Amino acid sequence: MEKARLQQLSRPNGGYPFAADPALPAPSANAAWSPMADPWMLILQALPAWLAPVPAADGIATSTSQDVADTRIRVGDEVMRARSLGLGSAQPPAAAIVLLDEATPDRLEALARYWRGLRAPPAAPDPRVTPQRRQRLRQMLRAVDARLEQESYRAIATALFPKHHIEAASWAGDALRETTIRLARDGMKLVHGGYRDLLKRPRKP
Repeated sequence: MEKARLQQLSRPNGGYPFAADPALPAPSANAAWSPMADPWMLILQALPAWLAPVPAADGIATSTSQDVADTRIRVGDEVMRARSLGLGSAQPPAAAIVLLDEATPDRLEALARYWRGLRAPPAAPDPRVTPQRRQRLRQMLRAVDARLEQESYRAIATALFPKHHIEAASWAGDALRETTIRLARDGMKLVHGGYRDLLKRPRKP
């Protein structure tokens, strides 16, 4: 019965239960991305046996457990997400895995941030969403909401930039017109799957 209820609630999501309760506020939803989707998710493990073999009674090196668990690691005031491989509850990570793909620069930066936070806390703030980027994201989402309510770009600009006096006669040539159109356009991309780009640091091509 519970499974049927979840499938009914998540029918727009392909008939599968949501990864997190959609009724929860975003900060309270403990949803975890995979390391393939989020290059800033650390992949940590115990020291491999071939680096520090632990002989068994018969002289053969024991293998490392492959249990996988997603966890949060607090380094100073920062909380980092990690996927741990074969780590016991009291076993600290001693090695990291870095995937070699197009997101490797992000993975290396995330690992360096974690390492520096351990060696010389506090850890540096997460550089992916800067205050400037956060402010633009707010404007993008407000522009999207307004466009969905059939508001004009000029009305949106008036709400987003109240200190800027916008004349109807000069609106066609106003620099804020292009800014507002870009905010609405980029906001639409954001809500249609582009939000996943927030998991990566903006980099120039």
